[in-house]
Amino acid sequence: MTKTLITLAVTALLAGCSLAPTYERPAAPVTPAWPQGDAYQPTAAAADAKGAYEVQWREFIADEQLEKLVELALANNRDLRVSILNIEAARAQYGVQRADRVPNVNASVGQTAQRVPANSSATGEAYISRQYSAGLGIPSFELDFFGRVKNLSEAALQQYLGTEEARRSQQISLVAEVANAWLTLAADLERLRLAQDTLKSQQISYELSKRRFEAGATSGLDMYEAQTSVETARSDVAVYTAQVAADQNALALLAGAPVPAELLPQGALQSVTQLAELPEGVPSEVLQRRPDVLAAERTLQANNANIGVARAAFFPSISLTASAGAASGDLSNLFKAGAGTWSFIPQLTLPIFAGGRNQANLDLARANRDIALAQYEKAIQSAFREVSDALAQRGTIDERVASQAALVEASGKSYRIHEQRYQKGAESYLNALVSQRNLYAAQQTYISARLAKASNQVTLYKVLGGGWQ
Repeated sequence: MTKTLITLAVTALLAGCSLAPTYERPAAPVTPAWPQGDAYQPTAAAADAKGAYEVQWREFIADEQLEKLVELALANNRDLRVSILNIEAARAQYGVQRADRVPNVNASVGQTAQRVPANSSATGEAYISRQYSAGLGIPSFELDFFGRVKNLSEAALQQYLGTEEARRSQQISLVAEVANAWLTLAADLERLRLAQDTLKSQQISYELSKRRFEAGATSGLDMYEAQTSVETARSDVAVYTAQVAADQNALALLAGAPVPAELLPQGALQSVTQLAELPEGVPSEVLQRRPDVLAAERTLQANNANIGVARAAFFPSISLTASAGAASGDLSNLFKAGAGTWSFIPQLTLPIFAGGRNQANLDLARANRDIALAQYEKAIQSAFREVSDALAQRGTIDERVASQAALVEASGKSYRIHEQRYQKGAESYLNALVSQRNLYAAQQTYISARLAKASNQVTLYKVLGGGWQ
């Protein structure tokens, strides 16, 4: 009995070939170099810089508070938790498919009891017959000569690996989202403080204009113009107060738990990340490291294996059913000599006519493979575009920040000159009001430019498939 089972198992393991097309990674449908031009900075030599895609997130996040917040999000974010559970489901599915490649061996012990009535008995007397059995058996097992089961297992494996890549992609995206949300909150807190400071200074100017008007030194025009500036600042304070609350709610959602106050931004907006220079290299080599691109390739490989499954349907299938054990009408004699039984049932199934079903399934498998190929190529093209956009932003953001800083300085000097002239009575408040509004707008835009610079580093880390550990 044991010898028979071992022989069948060895036969099953040795059987099988694959009718799936040989997989070769498609050529990347992008140019062989990163974009060049006025918007882009020169890239560093590969030997002189560590690629952004090799930097782990703990090395990338330089701020201790933000690092702790990212850890909180990685532990509690529900979207990431779903991705992890999807991996568990795909791993289980792969285990199911892989199990079909080896025979199942079942042990069975049973009894069959039957009462024979007197009118059916040869002796004319009713009696009860009993039959006892015990044995090991292999239920219907397919000898995988043409790789159908093997390719089903391969497709399940690639789907499982694809979900693993999807989790990595989800984790990188989560790190980037938390960092950007944290930076946005810091920027809005700075905007709120700017609005509050502007409100205070404009209230002082308004009170001065009001006293001059009441003293008859000026017309009411200066007072009302000053009041418009006060009301504008008061409105902005309300707007940014609500926006800060919304930013905190967004952070709590990403973190999957209430965010402790000590993990929120405490000071002005500043760079809280660090990113090495982008090394030279073929873009496809870099982009193919991205988890979403790898996940698309896994899908392509799974569909490639499914072609082998569809092709195998055109060939005969052989299945075996076997069992060995003992049977006896008396339980005490079940395991004695002469009670042994066995059965061996091979079955060959040859497809003759299926109404075109097999050809249609093969056509479907090929179409799904071609769809997956197009999606894989689109994933690389989209990744190339995302990196190119981020590089263009990176190449120009320093000039933008410097320009805005100079504009703030010039606007501040202009405002102070007009404010002094107004206080000396040399001109109306209109010029000072226009200068103040220009300064306020320049300060707001300067905050936005600094936020864009900090966010650009986060974006580059994400689109280059930054390390996820």
